[in-house]
Amino acid sequence: MAHCPLHTTMAQDEAPLRAFTGQRVLLSSASEIGPATIYVTSEGKIARITRTYTPDGAALDAGARLLMPGLVDAHVHINQPGRTQWEGVVTATHAAASGGVTTVVDMPLNCIPSTVNVEAYRAKRESFRDGMWVDVATWGGVVPGNAGELAAMLKAGARGFKCFLCDSGVEEFPPVAEPELRLAMRELRAHNGLIMFHAEMDTPGEPTLESSDLALESADPTQYATFLASRPPAMEVKAIDVVISLCREFAPDVPCHIVHLSAADALPAIRRAKAEGLPLTVETCFHYLTIGAEDVPARSTEYKCCPPIRSHSNRDLLWAAVLDGTIDFVVSDHSPCTPDLKLHGCCGAGAIPQDAMEGDFMGAWGGIASVGIGLPLLWTEGRRRGLLLQDVVRLVCERTAVHAGVGERKGRIAVGWDADFVVWAPEEESRITRERLHFRNKLTPYLERVCAGVVCKTVVRGAVVYDAEREEAGKDWEGAFSRLPLGQWIESPVTPRT
Repeated sequence: MAHCPLHTTMAQDEAPLRAFTGQRVLLSSASEIGPATIYVTSEGKIARITRTYTPDGAALDAGARLLMPGLVDAHVHINQPGRTQWEGVVTATHAAASGGVTTVVDMPLNCIPSTVNVEAYRAKRESFRDGMWVDVATWGGVVPGNAGELAAMLKAGARGFKCFLCDSGVEEFPPVAEPELRLAMRELRAHNGLIMFHAEMDTPGEPTLESSDLALESADPTQYATFLASRPPAMEVKAIDVVISLCREFAPDVPCHIVHLSAADALPAIRRAKAEGLPLTVETCFHYLTIGAEDVPARSTEYKCCPPIRSHSNRDLLWAAVLDGTIDFVVSDHSPCTPDLKLHGCCGAGAIPQDAMEGDFMGAWGGIASVGIGLPLLWTEGRRRGLLLQDVVRLVCERTAVHAGVGERKGRIAVGWDADFVVWAPEEESRITRERLHFRNKLTPYLERVCAGVVCKTVVRGAVVYDAEREEAGKDWEGAFSRLPLGQWIESPVTPRT
């Protein structure tokens, strides 16, 4: 990544520039932390950067706190329209802003209708209007029979496309087989369109619990080991082998991406594919890097996700792949639902269906709620493993922006880029409590976890959309946010992913 240009001025009107300054500013993953002042136009673009701390008259003075690019979370399920009891654009973008996330990219499923044609894309865009506190884009979806819709969705503004190689959990977003994938990839070939894979596939034979001779059907579904055994690493390895084969077949015209990698067993094949020069990228999630299967209590279905959280030793291998660049970046995969669908005990008597069992991992919805809390989670676990603040910018700002096709306007602090910043204190600690969570349903495995890294302010295109000090002063969660939703829908052309 090139160093951000300094002492350079972009063309501008007569409106005065606003200054954002700090003693500790990190412009990009390739720069050093030091004093800087960033001058921003009335349109929210960066016009000039100097390597000096200039607090007098500044619109924002970060002081000794760290000022760095706003995060781009490229894997979020907002569930609007259609399932706003699970989440919604207001609560999702409030949560994002509270965690220094300045751009989210919504997934094409769990909303109704799924984003699988231009009409559904436009319905989502209209639904989000006047409710975005950060900038928002969306992925489209590949499902059986919609290959002819993909080019039009790209033209409308979709950033790329996601598909499932197994059951998605919602009937309106069915999986695709290899013949259907080839049809879609032929359509995308002319547009260099990105396709992303939920990479799990059924494997032959009945999986059994590693710790006993019991078949899954006779094992206790309230024990996490039962669910973990039902989705072995072989499911990911098999699917990723298929993805790599398709990537090779359509290279270099159709870049391929593996979402939420969980199984470290797939890393050797991924490394070989990358060494071969295939256009393959890989993400993992905060939960795979911060939780181990050994940590999951019985009946605690807030930990369930697909693919599953695996062992501590597996987590160590994922971290090694993050640090050596095999895994390209880290996202939340925020995938919430209502507590009754989690079959969780917090629902109270009568809320769980009579034919269901409280704490049943096999029957509960799979997904972890975490948008807006990823920065301290990643930093807390990562710094003891040698993660630098520059690595944080690379993993959750720069590479996610490039992946989402907005890498020439977001993800770093540079002249001409959007003025998206987070001001935070990496050395300070705080506890994750329900009161500090801003997504709709507060069921998450991270409750009461103490993390290093406190987000203080979030700036989207030069406007402060979240100010934690205002929250503390007002004792009102809404008081921390800008009075008006200042986020915008992103539908600019997809920029190169190289």
